Amino acid sequence: MTVLIAGCGDLGTEVGLRLAARGERVIGWRRSPGRIPEGIEGRAADLTQPLPPIPQDTDVVVIATAAGDRSEAAYRSAYVDATRNVLDALERDGVTPRRILFVSSTAVYGDADGGWVTEQTPAESAAPTARLIREAEEVLLGRTDRGTVLRLSGIYGPGRTRLIDQVTGGSAVLPSEPQWTNRIHRDDAAAAIVHLVLDVHAPAPIYLGSDELPVDLGEVLQFLAAELDLPEPPRGVTSSSRGGARRVDSGLLRSTGFAFSYPTYREGYRAVLAGTGVRHP
Repeated sequence: MTVLIAGCGDLGTEVGLRLAARGERVIGWRRSPGRIPEGIEGRAADLTQPLPPIPQDTDVVVIATAAGDRSEAAYRSAYVDATRNVLDALERDGVTPRRILFVSSTAVYGDADGGWVTEQTPAESAAPTARLIREAEEVLLGRTDRGTVLRLSGIYGPGRTRLIDQVTGGSAVLPSEPQWTNRIHRDDAAAAIVHLVLDVHAPAPIYLGSDELPVDLGEVLQFLAAELDLPEPPRGVTSSSRGGARRVDSGLLRSTGFAFSYPTYREGYRAVLAGTGVRHP
């Protein structure tokens, strides 16, 4: 079986390495294929341009793109245009994969006033970039009945140390009001993708990928300060969280048999602080 990773960055590379470890042939597309590690067949590809030929035995496609910046143009190119281009290339080459998984984001949800969101919650974020991610989801699900969308919350892990850097650098501020945050360790995100494309016979159209404990941002910052043996950050007024006021429920993903290696931020950040894992270039 051949698996195509369209967008072989940090997350896509981790997915590819895990698939290769399970004996699958993995092809990875990215602009700089020389950065793709051994075990994945790297191919030069810009997902917004004409794409390389796709092997006829391609059984799974994972679309794992990322915008180069926060502009609407960058998001349209990276998500909407890239997804449409991959689907067009599959049609061009007459390839019908068993499963096409699109890596999305829980940013598609609006502010829920601290309430829970599930796959059934309307994805009605007013943010233009979130609407473009939602449009990319619709492109996939509207063109094939073999599509699966995995909406990930904030990814952290090796090399993704924004909160740690804030605490060590002295710029962290405990919010004066509760600020719900949701996150998933990079390795759990990759494991969830592998699980959905290989181990789940008939996946649902949409899953949420987030650890089992939505948590107030202040609690995470206090935890990191304690783990690093640093003073607790001061409390003050902070800007609104990019994560929005919501709690993400990943119960549907867990109901498929998926188990998190890092079910809460505590296990995950302890692994990051211990230097577990590597950030793929």
